[in-house]
Amino acid sequence: MFDNEASESPASTMTPASTSSAASGAKRKQLFAGLAGAVLVTGLGWGAWYALVGSHHVETDNAYVAADVALVTPLVAAPVRSVAVSDTQPVKRGQILVTLDDSDARIALASAEAELARAERRVRGYLATDDSLAAQIAAREADQSRAAASLASAQADLERARIDLGRRKALAVNGAVSGDELTRAQNAFANAQAAWTSAKAAQVQAQANRAAAVGSLAANAAMTAGATVETNPEVAAARARVEQARLDLDRTVIRAPIDGLITRRNVQIGQRVAPGATLMQVVPIAQAYVDANFKEGQLRKVAIGQPVELKADLYGGSVTYHGKVVGLSGGTGSAFALIPAQNATGNWIKVVQRLPVRIALDPAELKANPLRVGLSMTADIDTRR
Repeated sequence: MFDNEASESPASTMTPASTSSAASGAKRKQLFAGLAGAVLVTGLGWGAWYALVGSHHVETDNAYVAADVALVTPLVAAPVRSVAVSDTQPVKRGQILVTLDDSDARIALASAEAELARAERRVRGYLATDDSLAAQIAAREADQSRAAASLASAQADLERARIDLGRRKALAVNGAVSGDELTRAQNAFANAQAAWTSAKAAQVQAQANRAAAVGSLAANAAMTAGATVETNPEVAAARARVEQARLDLDRTVIRAPIDGLITRRNVQIGQRVAPGATLMQVVPIAQAYVDANFKEGQLRKVAIGQPVELKADLYGGSVTYHGKVVGLSGGTGSAFALIPAQNATGNWIKVVQRLPVRIALDPAELKANPLRVGLSMTADIDTRR
């Protein structure tokens, strides 16, 4: 009996516990093999995805909505009469935002118009004076001719008196002429000489009067030469002042420069505003864009025109925007900081820089799902194109 028991195989001597342990080890090996296979498949799948897709995309959540905000500023100084809008209100281009008191502007316009009328009358007087001065020159020329004739007559009288006096003196030596007759001849010569002197002075005066009239005509012609009443420089300057006054009057009504939403309104009725002071801002939300700040290592393949998919934290993953790269900034944010980093110092630590990338959005998608300036976005650029 003992020989039969000794001759049994070892397998017949295994306990149930050892059998269960062997089965568990085999199952564990199968699980590890399956896990390794899954990891391998996942790694290969990820590698294939990265080689075909992932390596051609760059993504960042450091992106924010922006827009070219329009500042509403007055161009004239005046008290505020009325304010027609409030914060968050949508406005259209040309819509009245603020009305200023126009009393001073209306007075200035009336004064400029009166000055324009005065200048036109003055220039018309210049043109009329031309004819008057021309007539004066003709009159002075007649006076000059008359003075010349008077001088010639006085010259003849003087010569006759000189000859007559000479004869009387020659006869007086022989006693043929009385002393009284000689005296009358001498007086006649003196009178003729005086008359000649007076005629000579009158001729000089006539010449001077004609020269003065010619000078007046030339001076008046210089103010009207080559121009009509409408094109005269004095009238043109006065008209420019009228246009400026009218423009200042129009500027008392401040209108929206673009379509958008009113924000940061800080003007009140009765406040006296100065030119250049910011009264409010208009945000063109329909023309919003995104500034995405990518790390410098992500920009190797980024180029203008590449498509971009964007998601806004406002809508979560339910809304996807489509845009395109329209430009890259000329420098990083730290380069234009108020206090730039001093990278030349000894305590230098390398910091990965980010460069803003401008992304234009689809206007139709913006209209369907409006955004606001400053909202956070996630941008994914496809660099394959």
